[in-house]
This record gives sequence, C-alpha cells and structure tokens, in this order.
Amino acid sequence: MRADAFLEAVKAMPVAPLATLVPGGGGLVVVAPHPDDESLGCGGLIAQAVREGRTVRVVVVSNGCGSHPNSKAYPHDRLRDLREAETVAAMAELGLSSEHVHFLRLPDGGVPSEGADAEAAAERIADIAREAGASALFVTWRHDPHCDHTASAAIAGLAQARLPGIAAYAYPVWGWTLPPEREVGPAPEGYRLAVEDERTAKRRAVEAHASQVSGLITDDPSGFQLQTAMIDRLCGPYEWYIALR
Repeated sequence: MRADAFLEAVKAMPVAPLATLVPGGGGLVVVAPHPDDESLGCGGLIAQAVREGRTVRVVVVSNGCGSHPNSKAYPHDRLRDLREAETVAAMAELGLSSEHVHFLRLPDGGVPSEGADAEAAAERIADIAREAGASALFVTWRHDPHCDHTASAAIAGLAQARLPGIAAYAYPVWGWTLPPEREVGPAPEGYRLAVEDERTAKRRAVEAHASQVSGLITDDPSGFQLQTAMIDRLCGPYEWYIALR
C-alpha cells in the first residue's frame, strides 16, 4: 500500500478508549528512539494513563547527541545530560515522575537493529515491561524515515518476542512526511486515541524539549530544530496507534 493511502487509513482508524489499547488494567511501556519522541508521539497516552493510575514506563533508546553535533557549548556529554533533563521535565508535565524514565544511551544515529547491543536493549525493555506489569508496548513506526526509529522498532520487536501476549503498537512521527508513493505494506489496523483533554499538557511536554524547539543551542547552524507545523500536526485531538502483529 502506498504511504499516502496508508496514512489516510491511519487517520480513519476507529477511536477507542485507553482500556482497549492497554487491556486488562495493565501498565504500558513507551519506547522512544530519541528524547522528545515520547512526547510527540505518545504525550496524550502517557498523561491519560497516569491519570487513570496505570503503571507507565518510558524508555529512551539513544543518547540524543546527534541533534547538535557541532556545538562547542554543548559537547557530547553535556548535550546528553541536557536532553535527558528535558525528557524528565517533559514527563513531569504529563504527571510521570523521573524514576519511571529510563535511558539506554545507545548512539544517536547508530542505534543497532540486531546483534548483541540490540538484544541487550530488548532484554532491558522486556525487564522494564515485566516490572511494570505492562500489557501494552508502544514504539515508533518502522517506516519512519530515520534510522534510529527503524532500529528502535526492531529492538521493540525483539522485546515483544520476550513478552508473550503483550499488545504492541507503532506510532508514526516522521512517517507523516514520507513520499506519497512509498510502499509501506498492507492496510493498517489499530486505533485512534482521543487526547483533546491532554493537548495542553502534551504541548507543554514537547516545549520542555527546549534544545529541540526553541533555538536554545545557538552555536551549531546545522543543528536540528522541530518546526511548528510538525509540532501542530502531532499535538492535535488524536494520537494514532498501528497494531503490530
């Protein structure tokens, strides 16, 4: 199926409550390739689940140091620490405390999709899911056009194989920008989650990633910055969760 038709079908998936996505009153784990993907893709989900008293865990796969690789003011370790602190602040906006946010610190731009490091990351995610009593796992869509998003999806697939019976979903982030003619597989199944009540908190969470949205880092002209149109697209009244079979 072409990406344009697939994404139109994603936008038309049925609306379902949190209890449908996360069955049996269980907890959930959100896997984010970079610090900020958890807020952009799943901010409403996280806020709803916390409000309902669900156990929520967030796992950030990469160290985030690829966003501003030429900054002298924020060399590798300082940039990593900044982005982790921004993630903790973002999750606080959604009601999630810092001890429930985990950082795997794999290399930004070099997250492995297989091999010993990928298997170790998958085992860590599976351990976190077991500890949380998770009945659902969320990760970026494997067709997102970023290597770390694809690799994180592969790692989550390895974790899913270690967690029999867990529900698993993909959330598109950069997938919305795919060329329309790109082939992405069969028609999607899954759900939209209504997040109108969480939109304000979600936007605050996204804005907590100041290095990515506000021009905080000024000495790397090639550095990454999220555009307003992208933030607006992902901070609408719904989030989209594609079922992984």
